Amino acid sequence: MNIENLLQEAIIGAIKILYNAEVDESQITLQKTKKEFKGHYTLVTFPLLKISRKKPEDTAEEIGKYLSEKTTVITEYNVIKGFLNLSIAPSVWVELLENINSNPEYGFTPVSEDSPLFMVEYSSPNTNKPLHLGHVRNNLLGHALSEVLKANGKRVVKTNIVNDRGIHICKSMLAWQKWGNGETPVSSGKKGDHLIGDYYVKFDQHYKKEIAELQEKGFSKEEAEEKSLLMSEARELLRKWEANDTETVNLWKMMNDWVYAGFDETYSQMGVTFDKIYYESQTYIPGKEEVLRGLSEGLFYQKEDGSVWADLTPYGLDHKLLLRADGTSVYMTQDIGTAKMRFDDYPIDKMIYVVGNEQNYHFQVLSILLDMLGFEFGKGLVHFSYGMVELPEGKMKSREGTVVDADDLMAEMIETAHETSQELGKLDDVTTEEAEAISRMVGLGALKYFILKVDPKKNMTFNPKESIDFNGNTGPFIQYTHARIQSVIRKAEAQGIEVTENLSNSISLSEKEEGLVQLLSEFDRIVKQAGTEYNVSLIANYIYDLAKEYNQFYHDFTILREENSQLRDFRLLLSRNVALTIKKGMALFGIDVPDRM
Repeated sequence: MNIENLLQEAIIGAIKILYNAEVDESQITLQKTKKEFKGHYTLVTFPLLKISRKKPEDTAEEIGKYLSEKTTVITEYNVIKGFLNLSIAPSVWVELLENINSNPEYGFTPVSEDSPLFMVEYSSPNTNKPLHLGHVRNNLLGHALSEVLKANGKRVVKTNIVNDRGIHICKSMLAWQKWGNGETPVSSGKKGDHLIGDYYVKFDQHYKKEIAELQEKGFSKEEAEEKSLLMSEARELLRKWEANDTETVNLWKMMNDWVYAGFDETYSQMGVTFDKIYYESQTYIPGKEEVLRGLSEGLFYQKEDGSVWADLTPYGLDHKLLLRADGTSVYMTQDIGTAKMRFDDYPIDKMIYVVGNEQNYHFQVLSILLDMLGFEFGKGLVHFSYGMVELPEGKMKSREGTVVDADDLMAEMIETAHETSQELGKLDDVTTEEAEAISRMVGLGALKYFILKVDPKKNMTFNPKESIDFNGNTGPFIQYTHARIQSVIRKAEAQGIEVTENLSNSISLSEKEEGLVQLLSEFDRIVKQAGTEYNVSLIANYIYDLAKEYNQFYHDFTILREENSQLRDFRLLLSRNVALTIKKGMALFGIDVPDRM
């Protein structure tokens, strides 16, 4: 039972009797009553005036009077101009809580074989460097969005496209050849992705030195870059790789394998998984084939140097490079191939790319090109565009002062969580093993929640110290609320008090208790809205509001010491369902909640 649907039915019935008119739910505008007025829900009467043919105040008065006298849903009402504030009967709140409790999956829509298939692409790492803070936001958003879509009854395929080819990969390979002396992850004691990242940095250092030396000899920066032997060698490696040179390909495979092993560790720590992984080393070939097909069909054109371009000026854009003069592909080529492969592999109803907003133009172009090539899915692609994430200067360790390593970040979060929890006495009554588990839970939960509570479209600053705070809009605050409720339930069991599922309809409830049930019932609507709008932050902030309201209730009311056993039973059942909703909501983000803290 949804309280808003119940109200809508009652109001539709009232309008039929009062005005002899048929209306549907879309004509009934309900809002949560503002805190300064008495009531739970407010009916906006202005859309109904053509039916009532009366003033807004009179329309509101007539509907309010009918609902309070002729139905069991409304106990009282008040009219503020054209707004009808309605107070829901206590028995309705009790029944609503029982209904929510009877459905452990309340808020979630079951997935069936006939459910639409959504593919969500996220992560998209480069094999020349470790995952960093930007990847953390990307992975967390992609994983959370996937879980929210599942909760909305969608079949979901979580996919990753690994950028394992291109000039940047060749830079790391060349640097290792020149200065690596056979170093491996085993011999160095480094994760493979960190090791390769170091060689990418090393290439850049030597390249900058080479450019500076050429400029000292009188060459301009552009001339120096053109004459760079290092860059020339890197380009030659790329040409050899695309020509399938055995030595080059074997080196590439070895170094990529090191990186994949490193990525797997990071993904495991983050709690992120994929159903299907694509590699650009495989997708660029069908991409080139499609570009050449487009060229032969007159969709694209070729310049004198052999490069292939698309003229997008009819779409208000510019000319887009699709193949370089030497025949090597570009990112767009690969993305065309990847899209084709995916739609060949799966009956996809919706393709969602979780990629930062700096790529808005790229995905606009990709959609147009796929449509030009005759793919029906071209126009339906969704770019889940999100803002950048940064750290306050000097707050965390970084590899070069700018890029924050994901592994370092997570390790720092777990350590900080342990220190903070210890200082606050949260670990006093737990074993060493439990303390470690709680620290991991709190540290990673703080990281995930702090990032996911922000509207994805917005840029954000991640502050590690602010995130690990047991007060305010943070993961630890929500986790502690769950642990607090579990403590109440354990104490009830110790006292022989069972959490009954059959409540008395005659109990009198406070506004705070009614408000909590009302908030619980909105979980269903919030999950649907988050899925429709692709905005997971709605769920995060809802869960925070629920935890905050429960803590105020916990502070103001007794539970186990309540002398009225019927009221005590209600509060216990309410507490249990608040905890369950917190757990379900946080699980969508891959955040665990402790039973004790």
